[in-house]
Amino acid sequence: MPRVTRLLADIGPLRESAAFRRLWIGSTLSSVGGALTWFAVPLQVYDLTHSPFAVGAIGIAQMVPTLAVGLAGGAIADAVDRRKLVLVTSSCLAAVSAGLAAQAFAGPGLLWLLYALVAVQSALSAVNAPARQSLVPGLLPPGKLAAGLALNRLSFQVMLTVGPALAGAITATSALGLRACYLIDAISFAGALYGVATSPARPPQPGAARPSLRSVLEGARFIGRNRVLAGAFIADLNATIFALPLALFPAINAERFGGDPRTLGLFTTAIGVGGLVSAALSGPIRHVTRQGRAMLCTVAIWGAAFAGFAVAPSLWLTLLLLAIAGAADTFTVVFRGAVVQAVTDEQFRGRVTAADFVVGAGGGQLGNVEAGALGSLTSPVISALSGGLITVVGTLVIGLALPAFTRYRAVPAGGGQQAPAVPESAGAVA
Repeated sequence: MPRVTRLLADIGPLRESAAFRRLWIGSTLSSVGGALTWFAVPLQVYDLTHSPFAVGAIGIAQMVPTLAVGLAGGAIADAVDRRKLVLVTSSCLAAVSAGLAAQAFAGPGLLWLLYALVAVQSALSAVNAPARQSLVPGLLPPGKLAAGLALNRLSFQVMLTVGPALAGAITATSALGLRACYLIDAISFAGALYGVATSPARPPQPGAARPSLRSVLEGARFIGRNRVLAGAFIADLNATIFALPLALFPAINAERFGGDPRTLGLFTTAIGVGGLVSAALSGPIRHVTRQGRAMLCTVAIWGAAFAGFAVAPSLWLTLLLLAIAGAADTFTVVFRGAVVQAVTDEQFRGRVTAADFVVGAGGGQLGNVEAGALGSLTSPVISALSGGLITVVGTLVIGLALPAFTRYRAVPAGGGQQAPAVPESAGAVA
């Protein structure tokens, strides 16, 4: 039993930090509501238009404001009290959710209004999410940071797996239909607001730069000078741009499994289940100090899993490889987040965390475009296979080109201040 316990996610941050516990619970409750809205918006758009293109256009309404506002939001987070900023943006997000509920109850059937609300929601989230994430290092000691981020990921994976089914059940059984999803989302923000309101203040550093293009560029230069940060971002882009073939799922499902929509649904579910299992069994993460090298390993596993998915002859092997990819993704996100938060100077934390958010959001969108374009020029199998193999090779190139990233050492659980990077031969492999 003790061995099994050591495999489970470390809940020490929830026990030891009341502020982190309140923030985590509030964020988890709010994510429940967010999952319901993510389900309801595409369904409402399709009910209004019966057009797959109109549903796909939701992605454009989300991506454009995210990329346009994300980096500027980081500059704002470094210039103001981050706790107050998150309270303001969370309140605005609650108002947007109330607006979504209002338009659904009013029933005007205005497609442009739905797109506009989604765009505003994405712009606010591009400021809110990084600022909220940057609160965590102030609530936990360095040795517990990775465990805290793993708990955040566990919450996300639970909702990624359970949320759509819960939303479908509510829509099907409630007299309000999808309007109930919007309404619950608006109410759930009470939990998020409580968690943030009871956190300690996070005022800006003395002499913090005013939000401007110059401050955004200063943040970009800070990332470029820091080889550990650069390695984390490049490794993540390597994974998402080349080995995220979600756009190929329908074509591969049609070619290999007859286009059964139930099978197509299992593809995404398998990724979610793999991520959920790895998040629940994330206990060993607390002992990993070579987080840069560990991230390269998990990115390589991600790429290899998708390369295998491209040529897997049976359904069970296909789903197993997708689950492995999902498991690797969870560890990659945790390691990347831990590295980013640990090596970032406090005066740049908002801008760097915002860049992390933009990289995660934009890389996935670019990956779908790349996979779809290459799949159209060649074939879906060639696109998925080559992307996975390029990702594996890319991790080797990154490791050789950025040795500071592979040598980076984090503070172990129970440690004190951030440990400096050490030569590769000075310690064991992560």
